[in-house]
Amino acid sequence: MEALERLIAYEEIRQLASRYALAMDSRDLDALVALFVKDVRVGREISGREALKQSFDAQLSELGVSILFVGNHVIDLQDGEHATGSVYCRAAIEVGERWIEQAIVYADDYARRDGQWLFVRRRHELFYGVEAPTSPLAQAPADWPENHTGRGTLPEAWPTWKR
Repeated sequence: MEALERLIAYEEIRQLASRYALAMDSRDLDALVALFVKDVRVGREISGREALKQSFDAQLSELGVSILFVGNHVIDLQDGEHATGSVYCRAAIEVGERWIEQAIVYADDYARRDGQWLFVRRRHELFYGVEAPTSPLAQAPADWPENHTGRGTLPEAWPTWKR
């Protein structure tokens, strides 16, 4: 690959991780599964975006608010069509009345299909998860920009969250 092609590939792959976090946090399942190859494997026996959507829907139905913050992203290009990567992520997740903070590394496989980089596989590797003593969502409204502290308007303000 030429230098410019490599730079474009790196940026497109980095965008996948960021778009994944936004789609996950806003519960935009259509946008989320569109980040994966059409024939994505979901478990050992099934594949496809519709199966992946159902899997994400089931997993996310147990969670409330999530905030995924993407950090370090190392990408190894094998060629112009295949790559692997490691993506660090800090997650804050509402589980019932509990507030959980996690440090994660996603181990990713990517493929370029029809000119677009997509996830082939994404494995969630956990450093740790710890329960916070209180939930930050239990605060009074911030009414930003009036107050710097308090509960904001997201994720409920996202149309996909409401669905």
